Amino acid sequence: MDYLLANTPLESLETECLIVAVYADKQLSSEAHHLDKLTNHLITNIVERGDIKGKVADTLLISYLPHANIKRVLLVGLGHADKVSAKDYRKALTAAANALKATQITSAVCCLAENAVKDQNNTWKARQIIEAVDAVFYQFNECKSKPADNHSLTQFSLHAATEASEIEMGIAQGKAIAQGVALAKHVSDLPGNYCTPTYLAEQAIAIAKQHDKLNAHILEEADMQELGMGSLLSVSRGSRQAAKLITLEYKGAAKDLKPIVFVGKGLTFDAGGISLKPGAGMDEMKYDMCGSAAVLGALQAAAELQLPLNIVGIIPSSENLPDGAANKPGDIVTSMAGLTIEILNTDAEGRLLLCDALTYAKKYNPDVVIDMATLTGACLIALGRVPSGLLGNDDKLCNDLFNASETALDSVWRLPLWEEYQEQLKSNFADIANIGGRDAGTITAACFLSRFTEDYQWAHLDIAGTAWKTGDAKGATGRPVPLLVQYLLNRVNAA
Repeated sequence: MDYLLANTPLESLETECLIVAVYADKQLSSEAHHLDKLTNHLITNIVERGDIKGKVADTLLISYLPHANIKRVLLVGLGHADKVSAKDYRKALTAAANALKATQITSAVCCLAENAVKDQNNTWKARQIIEAVDAVFYQFNECKSKPADNHSLTQFSLHAATEASEIEMGIAQGKAIAQGVALAKHVSDLPGNYCTPTYLAEQAIAIAKQHDKLNAHILEEADMQELGMGSLLSVSRGSRQAAKLITLEYKGAAKDLKPIVFVGKGLTFDAGGISLKPGAGMDEMKYDMCGSAAVLGALQAAAELQLPLNIVGIIPSSENLPDGAANKPGDIVTSMAGLTIEILNTDAEGRLLLCDALTYAKKYNPDVVIDMATLTGACLIALGRVPSGLLGNDDKLCNDLFNASETALDSVWRLPLWEEYQEQLKSNFADIANIGGRDAGTITAACFLSRFTEDYQWAHLDIAGTAWKTGDAKGATGRPVPLLVQYLLNRVNAA
């Protein structure tokens, strides 16, 4: 999809479809009112007879406009003009994109960035338009013998009568985030026999080659063995695929500026190991690498935007399969940090990968470390599929992530990380157990990780409920790429 700026006055504009807003109580937006005058009050007549109510996400496509260079107009409801919230706006954008997808329209001009949204500027609105449109038009075709081509739209322009520079900035940000989300979705949607640890490493190398300020480094199992990553390596023992520790380093600022480190769980398929998962729904365990996909997407977006930051992405990647050499319940392994871990459940393997990666992150002398992982089914039970779980050892970092999530519409909810929960991880035979029982599973998983993050500011995002959708809409969401990039943008703006 090509995303462009259109600043031609409406009376001179030529397009296959113009997208304008209407409000509740039969109010027209200024752009709709302008178009109404050009078409002998056609829009007013349609609104007056009740064909569209103006409720949030209402849409109506008018297929013919007399005496105009605009072939069609798509009316989009935004609710009450003085009460349009960020979520209302995104809901309306998604509805508009779905309405376009059902047509044969190849190009469209959208005026919705010119409508007021509470507490948001034009840059944010433009960014949300592109993110919403790109999300609706994403489709996974790589594994189909006859790729689906169920839409015609190839060019989408944002209209700007004034303040075009703000819209242009929003377009640039929206394109970078949308491309990062699309990358994360694509990598995540690939099946486990395509997307292996080696494939993830190859993707990181390919992304680095596209950007001067990005470098990729891959550690093999022998390298990890030398570093003492016994916890990470124990997970890959049951797989024929070699584990990889993938790092992407983005150097956009002075060398002495401490980096922001993202750590993403890269379990390319999780059968549970010896603690085998039930067969129903196991195909979705290809999504256990969505944390790593988000790291790739966020680093690509940061490089596209040339952000003046230093950022490191770390991806510990493996498979978790049953085999004669695989971890067994009761096994004890030694982590890179020197802590011994009793493995009470081999399906709690994500934390075994992450703990060594979090220890490895210390070498970068990080400003902050943020990890993301499809870590616990308990998070899905606790929070559903709306927010990601947020835990951490630093209030400012957690608050910054929460604020970024509100702006990005990529929501999180913070859970406590109290010392009392650490008691559940006691082991009679090792320094720590890898599970803490059924109670507070998301929290005790984060408590486990916290043992390896005491030397820096750290936050953990549990994306088990938000990284993909199931059922008829099965597919990756690309979250939390929008949250991560918004956090980075906020850091730049605060500097």
